[in-house]
Formats: sequence, structure tokens, C-alpha cells
Amino acid sequence: MPLSGKKNKPKYIFVTGGVASSLGKGIIASSLAKLLQSRGFSVTIQKLDPYLNVDPGTLNPYEHGECYVTEDGAETDLDLGHYERFLNTPTSQANNVTTGRIYYNVLNKERKGDFLGKTVQVIPHITDEIKQHIRLLGESGQYDIIITEIGGCVGDIESLPFLEAVRQLKWELGEKNMLTIHLTLVPYLKSAGELKTKPTQHSVKMLQESGIQPDIIVCRTEHPLPMDIRKKIALFCNVEVPSVIESIDADSIYEVPVNMANEKLDQRVLYMLDIYSGTDSDMRKWNNFLKVLKNPEHEVNIGLVGKYIELKDAYKSIVEAFIHGGVMNKCKVNLRWIHSEQVDAENVQELLGDLDGVLVAPGFGERGIEGKIQTVKFVRENNIPFFGICLGMQMAVIEYARHVLGWEDAHSTEMEPNAGHPVIDLMHDQQTVENKGGTMRLGAYACKIQEKTLARSIYGKAKISERHRHRWEFNNAYKEDFEKSGMVLSGTNPDTGLVEIIEIPTHPFFIGVQFHPELKSTVMNPHPLFVSFVKAALQKKMS
Repeated sequence: MPLSGKKNKPKYIFVTGGVASSLGKGIIASSLAKLLQSRGFSVTIQKLDPYLNVDPGTLNPYEHGECYVTEDGAETDLDLGHYERFLNTPTSQANNVTTGRIYYNVLNKERKGDFLGKTVQVIPHITDEIKQHIRLLGESGQYDIIITEIGGCVGDIESLPFLEAVRQLKWELGEKNMLTIHLTLVPYLKSAGELKTKPTQHSVKMLQESGIQPDIIVCRTEHPLPMDIRKKIALFCNVEVPSVIESIDADSIYEVPVNMANEKLDQRVLYMLDIYSGTDSDMRKWNNFLKVLKNPEHEVNIGLVGKYIELKDAYKSIVEAFIHGGVMNKCKVNLRWIHSEQVDAENVQELLGDLDGVLVAPGFGERGIEGKIQTVKFVRENNIPFFGICLGMQMAVIEYARHVLGWEDAHSTEMEPNAGHPVIDLMHDQQTVENKGGTMRLGAYACKIQEKTLARSIYGKAKISERHRHRWEFNNAYKEDFEKSGMVLSGTNPDTGLVEIIEIPTHPFFIGVQFHPELKSTVMNPHPLFVSFVKAALQKKMS
């Protein structure tokens, strides 16, 4: 049963990784959290990132994938997107912290004299700051179980203070109040025809050198783990055989919770934390989602036009939102990745002509901008369903100004500071900003939607709230010109008048949004804009 009556004594689970990066610690953490949540427990997940940036907000998408924005405006690691998509509950600033933030906080305290003249050191000052952040969510009284994912690999210099903090917490939290799950790789050597456990043994040994004995070992593998391999890992790594869990490659990340349930990961965790659960996991809705995902009745081909497509994680939330929207339409969405730098007036027909819909993705900077404008022009003139997000919406405004209003010098001041018609301009409160980190319009803001518009029919209500991450906006000085020429500015912020949604009612489906709807799409609550866009693409294909 849930531990709600013990709100001052939540249980803590730490997830570490070894052998190689990108094994899927975030997916394992999310899957375990989902299984525990399905039993009635209140669960949240936090991510500790070892890099020195204060947050991912100033990182190039090629460096670290997308920057995920929470409701309260925190720029965080993309794994928080997985947490929200799996659990269907929002995260916050407290769910992500970097080494840079930890040192930033400690040094600010030192400057204020909080340490009373003591020498500031990694132990205890940095580790105390880490522990304080880990405990933050537990002290809120909202959660029965807090899962903490530690970024990077065991053995990385950057991760050592986090591991030391976990070692200390084991004694501070007390027996049965925390456990450590270590995710590792069991590679298959094709030439030998064998699964090899030695990398796992070395990884666990390295973790033990940090003073941490893993309680459960999750083995990422391409082939099933036979019992003799499990026994060998258990013997050499100091765990019981039931604590060796197989995590075999899956076609979809959404299959992993089911695989972990089959491996009894959640049962093992509850047993080791001495938690009694009188409720079996209820994964019926999740399994229904998987059933449709695996057996679609239709397919559509949608182009994703962006400037960071070499790294698919740069658009992770958009990709997942398409999966959610596709399932709602019993439809498989095939994404065609198109680099906006490669689109021009000569090849646009060849690149986009056979598509059922096109999404122009968000981004920053002038690279690839003209390709995005050519894309919008083509889909507008050829009645192909269009969806623009953030910069994609702004490119739709520029394209309309140039080719419908006839303003050839229309542009955004982000790319052309001296544009003759600056239809996209720097927000008023951004004009004096010098520091780039954490200073954009970030987090959830209200939007009021006009009646009898496409947006109103999609949302089914007049007031919505969506998450933002931008500095430039629609220039309201040109609002009347656009409305007279046929563009509908269907959504605006009730407090500032900021244009949030644009659409062209004479087009089958043409909508651009200043916010990032992909950030709120989850398995249990697919975002209506993605559901409607996939539906429009399907209708085009069938017409």
C-alpha cells in the first residue's frame, strides 16, 4: 500500500550506469517508476547531470539533444521528458541539477559567508549540497518513492562527487530506506557466440571502489540472459540471482515497462525496500496503447524540417508526440527527416511533394532559415497540412508577409536586425538581457483562443496553458495587416497580447504556435495538436 502516511520517510532509489553511455538509465528509471505508480505509489524521478554547465539552456542541441522545459520554467535534461511521458505528472526545477549548479550554489554561499570562514571542499560542502538537492523532493511530503538517476558512467571523474553523496546517504537514510540499481552492458561477441559478463564485473567493481554495492543489476543485452549467465553475474557482483535483471533490446521504449514487469523488477525493489504492496500493478491502459502502437491500421508520411536532424535527440519530444498522436489515430507516423539547409526553390517539390504533412521544427539562429521559408511557401500553396512550432511558426509569419502581403524585406530581427518589415521582433522584456542562460521566456503561460477557429476546435476550450522557450515574438505592429489579408491570429496571451497561435482558415490544416506543445504530450494524454495534425495528414492521404 502507498506510504502516504509516512510522508517524512520516503524511500530512495538510485540508478547508476556503467560500461557505456546511452544504455537507457532514463528509460529504466521511468519504467520502474511507472510500475510502482501503477501499484498506487506516488513516485517522482530526478536527474543529476555531471557536466559543469549550470543547466542545458545554453548547450547546442548537437551537444546534448533537446533542452526540456518544465512547467515552472526550468531548462533541464531531455530525460525529464521521458519521466513526464511515462508518469503523466509534471516535473520541476527540483527534478534536475548539474554539477555546475551545485558548485554555483556552494560558491554563492561562500561569497555570502555562510561557511563562517571554513575552507570550502568537495567533502563535505559539495556533497552536502548534492544531498540537500536529492532530499528536496522527499521533504515535500508529496512522494512515497524518489528515483534519482545519476548521469554519466561509473568511473567518470565528473560523477565522483555524486557517487560519494550516494554512499553517505546510505548511512544517513538508514537500512531499507534506499537501494542502488546499476545498469550495465552484457555484450554479445559474434565471433565467439557468447555473452560476456566481464565488462559488468569491472563496472560493478568500479562502483564498489566508490563505496557503493549495487542492490540490483540491470543488464542491457541484445540476447536473452540464460540462467548460468545470471548466476555468474550474481556470484561475481555480490547480489542474489533474482537481483540480476535482463533488459533486452525493445522495438519501442514503451515496451520496456512491460519487459521490466516480466522480469519482476518492481517486485524485487519493493521486497528490498521492505514495502508491502497489497495492489497488483494496473497496466491495462498502457498495454492498450502498446497494442495499437504495434498494430496500426494506417500509415502517414510526415516531413520534419529542421536544422539539427543529424542528432535525432534534438527533437526527442516532437518524435514521441508523433507516436502518441499516431496511436490516437490508429496510425503509424513515418517521419522523413529533412535538413532545412538543403531545401530551396528548385528541389522543394522533390523533397516535399509526396508527403502527407510537414512540421517545421523549432530552433535558433540564421542557419537553414531560407529553407524553412521555402518549405512553408510550398505547403501553403499546395494545401499540404502544416504545423509550425516556435521558430516554425515565425517562419510561417515571414513567408506570409513576403509572398502574400508582398513585403520582400520581411524578416526576424534575430537573423536580420535591420529588416525593413521586422514582423518577428525581440520581445520587449528581452531587449536589455545580456546573460543568455535562463533568461528567455520560459515555462507555462496562458493563452486565450478565439471562437470558431481551428485552434478552438482542436482544444475544445477558450483558455489553455502551454510551455514556452523563446526570445522573439510576432510583432503586433503588423497585426492588422495580417488579419486583413486572411491570416487569423487565433491565440493570444491575455496579459501581454503576445500572439501565440496563427492559422490560415482557407487552408485544409495550417497552424503555427509560439509555444512548445510537444513538451506536454504523454502516453496517457497525447497532445491534441499532434493528434489533430496526424488526423489531417491521414485525411489528405485518403482523399
